Amino acid sequence: MTSPTPRTPVCADEASVLADLTAMLARLLEDEYGLDDVEIGMATTFNRDLELESIDLVTLAGLLQERYGERVNFAEFLADMEFDEIIELTVGRLVEYVVTSLKATEAS
Repeated sequence: MTSPTPRTPVCADEASVLADLTAMLARLLEDEYGLDDVEIGMATTFNRDLELESIDLVTLAGLLQERYGERVNFAEFLADMEFDEIIELTVGRLVEYVVTSLKATEAS
């Protein structure tokens, strides 16, 4: 079984991944909560700042897979964390994980 390929080329740099993730989160927040003016940056937390719930993280996992395919495994990323780490998870930490994952698959 092959992994799905992203619809558009993927850049493995922090700025590109942050832009992708910001767009995904904006879409999720608009669709689920009607919010369309939320500022998202590297220090933004999923729980405290965006007030995302666990079901929202499942939706985000789907959006990440849609964009990056099997190269980015959000569930595996979260599985390695303690509960407190998940509560304090920032957009920046996820961006770093995505960049690292993309670069690792490029190298192999």
